Amino acid sequence: MPEVTELADEQPARGLSARVPFQVVEVTGPSMVPTLHHGDWLLVQYGAQVRPGDVVILRHPFQQDLLVVKRAVERRAGGWWVLGDNSYAGGDSTDYGTVPEELVLARARARYRPLTKDQRSVRGVVAWAVSALRPVSAARSVSRRLRAR
Repeated sequence: MPEVTELADEQPARGLSARVPFQVVEVTGPSMVPTLHHGDWLLVQYGAQVRPGDVVILRHPFQQDLLVVKRAVERRAGGWWVLGDNSYAGGDSTDYGTVPEELVLARARARYRPLTKDQRSVRGVVAWAVSALRPVSAARSVSRRLRAR
């Protein structure tokens, strides 16, 4: 089975999300490459309205103690159809079908990419500073359309 663990952090305790709607979580795994990479941090908003194209945090339909990050593609009967941006990684609605509305917990608002060890030159640090913090776009990556099928 492909790795579907996408978040190292847990959802806030029940009821806490109403008082603390934002949380920072760490991405693990490759299913959202090129949009998100292993080690990226996300600022997520619990209870936010989800629209098609949004990157969302959800409970896995078959392992509800597991949180995953996927792109909400479209609302269907029974919930959301979600896909990873990396079609080769798997672990999305093509494996488990639609995700019930109540399992979609949060919407990603921004991505922070930490500085890596190889980015110690002045040029590397400047390049990192320009791209480290970005909003998470609802538009799918252009590179997905260029991938050979």
